[in-house]
Amino acid sequence: MACPRPRVRDYVHMTDLLYVDGGNPLRGEITVRGAKNFVSKAMVAALLGETPSELRNVPQIRDVAVVSGLLRLHGVSVDLDDEAGTLRLDPTDVESAHVADIDAHAGSSRIPILFCGPLLHRLGEAFIPDLGGCRIGDRPINYHLDILRQFGAVVDKTHNGIHIRAPHRLQGTKIALPYPSVGATEQLLLTAVRAEGITELSNAAIEPEIMDLINVLQKMGAIISVATDRVIRIEGVDRLVGFQHTALSDRIEAASWAAAALATGGDVYVRGATQPEMTTFLNTFRKVGGEFTIDDEGIRFFHPGGDLNSIQLETDVHPGFMTDWQQPLVVALTQARGLSIVHETVYENRFGFVDALRGMGATIQVYKECLGGRPCRFGQRNFYHSAVISGPTPLSAADIEVPDLRGGFSHLIAALAAKGQSAVRGISLIDRGYEHFTEKLEALGAQFSREVDVRR
Repeated sequence: MACPRPRVRDYVHMTDLLYVDGGNPLRGEITVRGAKNFVSKAMVAALLGETPSELRNVPQIRDVAVVSGLLRLHGVSVDLDDEAGTLRLDPTDVESAHVADIDAHAGSSRIPILFCGPLLHRLGEAFIPDLGGCRIGDRPINYHLDILRQFGAVVDKTHNGIHIRAPHRLQGTKIALPYPSVGATEQLLLTAVRAEGITELSNAAIEPEIMDLINVLQKMGAIISVATDRVIRIEGVDRLVGFQHTALSDRIEAASWAAAALATGGDVYVRGATQPEMTTFLNTFRKVGGEFTIDDEGIRFFHPGGDLNSIQLETDVHPGFMTDWQQPLVVALTQARGLSIVHETVYENRFGFVDALRGMGATIQVYKECLGGRPCRFGQRNFYHSAVISGPTPLSAADIEVPDLRGGFSHLIAALAAKGQSAVRGISLIDRGYEHFTEKLEALGAQFSREVDVRR
């Protein structure tokens, strides 16, 4: 049960705050629903159809609310059955939205960039406000804008954002990405399916969420083929219709709870977790010393007792070890015996979250060199993108500020594993990608209280 902690303070700055009484194993069952990194993109894809769509297994997370609001601004009817997790989208009356409304509603979300292709096809124009998102590295929109230009769009940068126009029907093109960017691949798919002619993308991202987006687009009438050498080929069509689809489960959330079970010495059954998308994580989880069992409904993750093992790990694009799995697992590695080496090759600044872990007693050093693996694109660019974790080290409670979505959940795991009471500020950021995470903490026996902290 969550323990009550009433407080009255006279401050003026407000931020979400979680008091966590750590040091207790997480035990119990939670459920994960559709993947954050897929659901929002499928919602955007509905703009391309001329008839309504239905998306199932939709989580109640902030990103879904943001995209729902942006769709409504553009005249799309959005009806969400929260309990059933079913989203119905009717794009029949798509219209242009006011620039100020888009800017105000999007906030720090980076989703608006993916509206461009569908809106260019439906309306002939689109607008992108200044983009935010988690500060974990350089995620420029240049790939997106270059892709749109190659299709024939006209891009005009202004003081308040970017205006994009399609004077004529967009034309298929041939594009080779310098890096298999997930966002750029999504942009190309959402733009190419209704462009005239054939589009070919080389060095494409092939993450499970990308493949599920391709499934959705194919249901809508798109013609898309994926080769074994990361080449995606799209034959443009004149018309797309709505879809009915059940979203794949969120492999990042499932792995986050798995890491929490390992770090706290717990036992967590993740209903909805699926093996195929998590094969690489499961192998690593077992190498560290965690155990799991799989059935038709989900995966049970547990600490079997004894020492955890130090490992050498390198993140990579799919089918490699996902970068979003890295941060939660690093917390568990602070409890492993020996030296673990983690080489981050996807986002160059993803180790900023370890400062808080060091403040809690972890022994972690970060380096600019490519440690423990092949040289990567960050090796000569002066980024701290490798880490050495020495353990096991007991963690102590601390005051923590959430830096980003995945780093924030990792800090939460550390607070759950630490002795004493930690104060985790900015916790609402976790709502972006983890559905009802405080209710799930309660279901797992965590001791905590959530409140609004009003600071001077």
